[in-house]
Amino acid sequence: MNLSVLLLRINALLITLVASTVLASPPHIVVFLSDDHTIGDSSLYGSSEVSTPNMERLAAAGMTFDRAFVASPSCAPSRAALLTGMMPARNGAEANHSRPKAEIKKLPAYLQELGYEVISFGKVGHYVQTPEYGFDLAKHFKYHEDIAVSKACEWLQARSSDKPLCLFVGTNWPHVPWPKAEAYSVNDVTIPVNHIDTPATRKARAKYLEAVRTMDRELGEVYDLSRDILGEDTLFIHTSDHGAQWPFGKWTLYDEGIRTPLVVAWPGHIAAGVRTDAMVSWVDLLPTIVEAAGGTVDESIDGRSILPVLLGKTETHRDAIYTVHSGDGDFNVYPMRSVRTAQFKYIRNLHPEFKFASHVTKVTKREDIYWPSWVTKAMNDAGAAAIVKAYSERPAEELYDIAADPLEQTNLAENPEFADTLATLRSSLDQWMTEQGDTQTVFGNPELLP
Repeated sequence: MNLSVLLLRINALLITLVASTVLASPPHIVVFLSDDHTIGDSSLYGSSEVSTPNMERLAAAGMTFDRAFVASPSCAPSRAALLTGMMPARNGAEANHSRPKAEIKKLPAYLQELGYEVISFGKVGHYVQTPEYGFDLAKHFKYHEDIAVSKACEWLQARSSDKPLCLFVGTNWPHVPWPKAEAYSVNDVTIPVNHIDTPATRKARAKYLEAVRTMDRELGEVYDLSRDILGEDTLFIHTSDHGAQWPFGKWTLYDEGIRTPLVVAWPGHIAAGVRTDAMVSWVDLLPTIVEAAGGTVDESIDGRSILPVLLGKTETHRDAIYTVHSGDGDFNVYPMRSVRTAQFKYIRNLHPEFKFASHVTKVTKREDIYWPSWVTKAMNDAGAAAIVKAYSERPAEELYDIAADPLEQTNLAENPEFADTLATLRSSLDQWMTEQGDTQTVFGNPELLP
């Protein structure tokens, strides 16, 4: 038995005794959202090149999830899933920049019915969509309105209401454009195995790590102030909407796109300094927050509360995680679906005849552009050529043994040894898509492979 499991079990009885106070005394709730943050790019999740001490401080006070996943790896669908507790095909926000159906009950409404003041600063919904979710106050939600975090802190310091508070703070970091690299140089970075090492890549990666560092600093500011102002009995959640704008990250269903940091602290309720392998989805956060606040949700939503995991009553949650991506305007018109278990990932690319393109390959006017250097190197380097091709062209089906191949480098879909696994996951995804009413709509104008 590992230390984390032992601590969970030791604390379970004590937590059960205090859990009854959840309903009697609604906690303040603070949710800090980072933007485009790949889970592995933090010291809390194993990075040796970027230190995230505030993520680590939060983890020391609560529970770290190693298998948390978003619903979709692009901003609007991901955030809509969080704030509705429903997957994209059901809430209506499938393509990026789309909105959930107006008639769907959103998270602020659940909490307002319980007497909460529900406030949003920064990128919580998808930029200007944020006020549409029904927050009592929503401010500084425009593109890279980087004063949002400091303004949230100012607002919290001046707050006088005696209502329980749910405060969402959304930083724009580490979303592009990345800032000037002050703490990192091109020699400090480590190039991932599925990236191409060029001077432009190194320059861009140093700037990205600086953005991660900025995000972590802002997390620390909000965490410290919330404890000072709201007290120790505050439920604090930190997570990110999906992976970063790197190849095989954002806009893809590889783990670098859909697996997300999730750290939750609630002194007196959640054991400190533990990690869990429980598989959870972003749609689970809405019912979790509502239950912690003393409420209930409609069972027809897709999310299921993870409060039993947080309170040490169970060590498991989901057997499988389903994720979807449809597209982002005309940038990556490439609908795909996936199912992931603890060991395997199955991805279905609905239109393998399409070319996968994205802001990475199409945007050419920012200072941190690196894709052209990859294409140039691919002309004379077989390894680089294979990476460029793998990003641009996908087979109809992909199957990965995540336990043995966490970076998803070896597609087992045509390996006869895994035929049964492929068939099982294929059937599971078929059934789930039918239950979701997934129309497999193509949004935007695709590029075709030559």
